Amino acid sequence: MEEDKKSYQNVFKATSLFGGVQVLQIVIAIARGKILAYLLGPEGVGIANLLIKPLQLFTAMTSLGLEQSAVKEISAAGLKNTGQTQRIIAVLKRLVWMTATVGAVLMAIAAPVLSRVTFDSEAYTYSFVWLGLGLAFNQLAASKMAILQGLRKLGYLAKANMYGALSGLIVTFPLYYFLGQDGILPAIIATSGFLFFYAYYFAHKAVTTTSNVTTKTAWKEGKQMMRLGLSMSVSGIIGLLVAYVILVFVRAQGGELEAGFYGAAIVILNTYVGLIFNAMATDYFPRLSAICHEPSMTSKTVFEQAFIGVLLITPIIVFFVAFAPLIITILYSGEFDNSVALVRWGILGMVFKAASWSMGYLLLAKGDSSLFIKTAIGFNTLLLVLNVAGYYFYGLEGIGVALLVYYSIHFIVVRILVKLRYQFTMPKQFTPIFLSCLLLCGGSFALTYISNDLLRYLLLILMIILSSLYSFRKLDQKIGFKTLLQSILKKKKQ
Repeated sequence: MEEDKKSYQNVFKATSLFGGVQVLQIVIAIARGKILAYLLGPEGVGIANLLIKPLQLFTAMTSLGLEQSAVKEISAAGLKNTGQTQRIIAVLKRLVWMTATVGAVLMAIAAPVLSRVTFDSEAYTYSFVWLGLGLAFNQLAASKMAILQGLRKLGYLAKANMYGALSGLIVTFPLYYFLGQDGILPAIIATSGFLFFYAYYFAHKAVTTTSNVTTKTAWKEGKQMMRLGLSMSVSGIIGLLVAYVILVFVRAQGGELEAGFYGAAIVILNTYVGLIFNAMATDYFPRLSAICHEPSMTSKTVFEQAFIGVLLITPIIVFFVAFAPLIITILYSGEFDNSVALVRWGILGMVFKAASWSMGYLLLAKGDSSLFIKTAIGFNTLLLVLNVAGYYFYGLEGIGVALLVYYSIHFIVVRILVKLRYQFTMPKQFTPIFLSCLLLCGGSFALTYISNDLLRYLLLILMIILSSLYSFRKLDQKIGFKTLLQSILKKKKQ
């Protein structure tokens, strides 16, 4: 019993939203978004997103997934042979300079096409040419981060991320204030540049000596790393491509203003609320990989993650549903009211996402790359069709509904897949918890249609309290918050 409680405590600490660095990064992201929205309005937010999405897509497509595969290679070699670790790092550095250069050149070549596709004009051609510099900074920074993560220098990794984000924030304000929309491009490049600077600085501190390899040798020895990276990054590339296409479609139909409303809502769903899924990806995947061939342990681990994920996110969903207009005004401005419906519908899907992600990681943990790629293509195609149809017929609210439908289907299909493929079924005690959380979220959403403001907000506040108490009670039964708090305080005193 005590061992089970300890296990739940470890999952809770890894998945909770109270990691200092993560919270600070979110605060910085909020501040940057607020500055952009306040000084440049929804149209400025739209233009920024229309530049950032293709930058992210080209970065992912040309990096060959080296930042992901390198972590695994360095981590494995670091446990055995320091010389081998240095060799892998040297190969990585050489390969990344090649991919960064090729990526920047390809983006410059594609700049006229990107400008026409993204903005229906060639006015942004030179902007995309200059974004090649941001691409190079991003790839080089990612390689340094991979070195720090692979060597388990997590303190340096956290500092590099934090200092880079903070420096980017400091330079953003004067650029937006004095240059207006013309400051968006230099702000993006400067933020990437600062991230690379700090990543380079801390990686240099962590690795004082490395091997020297030629380009030919790096290409020969790095083939396995590149193959692994490509297979690991396929899903991310497809996801970025779909996100870009959806954003371009919204801009084409509704202009930069609508793209700004859409971008603001997606940032809320993926960044602020999605923090819990980032934590899940960091800690849950390696834990599951270690025991995925033991059915009883797999069932226990997946259930623990889904249990804590769903209970943690439920009060957050209820809170965002209740106060979406106020939250959007605080994060951006009152001009972004059009994003409210998208956020409210879309955030309901996060309950399904918390459960389906917990099961979906089985595909990666078991190394089932073929099925993983097929499902990634299938799910992203479905996401694209639903979003395009939703916006075409019902505008931004239609995208919100499409996201809810997508995550519902994703949950059902993943549950069927893991049962057929791995004979995995979620323990029966998960069903009443999941349905209760779904009822709390759905009930809160229904209350938003009450016309009387006072009655509506009183009932919504009551739902926030009920959902918080329910989650706390269920989590406390498994975790024992009093014991957890005592252990944390004890560590701080030592």
